[in-house]
Amino acid sequence: MKALSSSEMLEIWDMGRVQSPVERALILMAAAYPGESMDSLAALSIGQRDSCLLTLREMIFGQDMDCLIACPSCGDSLELDFKVEDIRKELVSKKNEVLSLGASGYDVQFRLPNSEDLIAISDGSEMDEMRHRLLWRCIMSALWNGEVVPANDLPAGLLDAVVSEMAQADPQADVRLELLCPSCGVKWRAVFDVVSFLWSEIDALARRTLREVHILASAYGWTEADILELSPWRRQCYKDMVED
Repeated sequence: MKALSSSEMLEIWDMGRVQSPVERALILMAAAYPGESMDSLAALSIGQRDSCLLTLREMIFGQDMDCLIACPSCGDSLELDFKVEDIRKELVSKKNEVLSLGASGYDVQFRLPNSEDLIAISDGSEMDEMRHRLLWRCIMSALWNGEVVPANDLPAGLLDAVVSEMAQADPQADVRLELLCPSCGVKWRAVFDVVSFLWSEIDALARRTLREVHILASAYGWTEADILELSPWRRQCYKDMVED
């Protein structure tokens, strides 16, 4: 994984502004892993991808993370402070690993969902339908007493077992925060989405950087490229002198 320069961060932000979260994740991954093909990155499981994005987030912004979240009961805002390591899970699965499950005469082989799958099912369908289509895409073969069974004909209980196996094999794909509202006392588990979280930080950083470019270009006549070659600390020093 390579560090990203200020100019690369702005290019990523510009490219991803009108893209979906999945496509934004792939844009970030492609920039951080220039030696990997987009197909290879898209084939990573969601947990493997998110683990890489957490590492990238740490390289850009450091270990400390903070955000605001609304209580689902009373609506009050909670300020959360945690570290990257607090939400990092151990990687269990390997890239392109085929998993299997046997139960009640069934023998199912499946793989973990990846970014290609998420893009393929994101066509505006109902959430339940998208979940089923995602699962069916990941089932590579299914037999019942040696006979081939279509994925959409498998019993619900078996599909639930497959989902459970997926969750155990790819824990980084579903990170939950245990929360307690100090105002009303309600407890709940909130999903942490590293893609949305990181992109919101990149958006804020890009806008601050553009503001610095505007101020310094107006004051000194420098080009954007010249300004972005300066370290963030030096840009801030020049900006402070302009605003004094």
